[in-house]
Amino acid sequence: MSAGLFDLKGRRALVTGSSQGIGLALAKGLAAAGAELVLNGRDKDKLATAAESFDSKAYQLAFDATDHEATRQAVDAFEAEIGAIDILVNNAGMQFRTPLEDFPADAFERLLRTNISSVFNVGQAVARHMIKRGAGKIINIASVQTALARPSIAPYTATKGAVGNLTKGMATDWAKYGLQCNAIAPGYFDTPLNAALVADADFSAWLEKRTPAGRWGRVEELVGACIFLASDASSFVNGHVLYVDGGITASL
Repeated sequence: MSAGLFDLKGRRALVTGSSQGIGLALAKGLAAAGAELVLNGRDKDKLATAAESFDSKAYQLAFDATDHEATRQAVDAFEAEIGAIDILVNNAGMQFRTPLEDFPADAFERLLRTNISSVFNVGQAVARHMIKRGAGKIINIASVQTALARPSIAPYTATKGAVGNLTKGMATDWAKYGLQCNAIAPGYFDTPLNAALVADADFSAWLEKRTPAGRWGRVEELVGACIFLASDASSFVNGHVLYVDGGITASL
């Protein structure tokens, strides 16, 4: 009975930004739990390579999540031609590091589009179909920067704070339609987005001392939280931000 709560067989999941890193790891985790996967990204070649790494069929849905109309058209066409998207993981994101006083305005705008607008665009497009069915799971990828700041990433911190609050707003508006909208806030994980930090011996040493668990996270360690929020096990969890961070937000 309890294992069945986490069974995703018969459900289809769209994961944005899933050609590499956290998105790909979450997609593979959802597939292992029984879900049928829809991979998304802008680079069709990278998507095709990612799809080949799955044991079962994975759909490839290439669109730019920062483009509202292109996103709507892609989601509507998929729903009409293939079928329902039962689970959405809004994972697409980017980082840009430089002191706030020198932060380029165009980089700030790119962060807003990639980290916030994409969550709104895909979330709205998918939710409109979920609402008609009276069920759906939306999981937004936030960050420890939803709650904490570090030097040189103030705009990124602002975007991830917005993701946390947009998640609460989604739950507030859409829970009455049978949707559960939550977020996962990863700590510091060894991903392509953090490659420069992983390669920085001083930063890694600082991180190991700062994190109670004493190490970088492994992307596979996010899978359990994602399956929980995508499954019936979280049927009364809504508007929650789940930190998976080795304890970094719990400790001074």
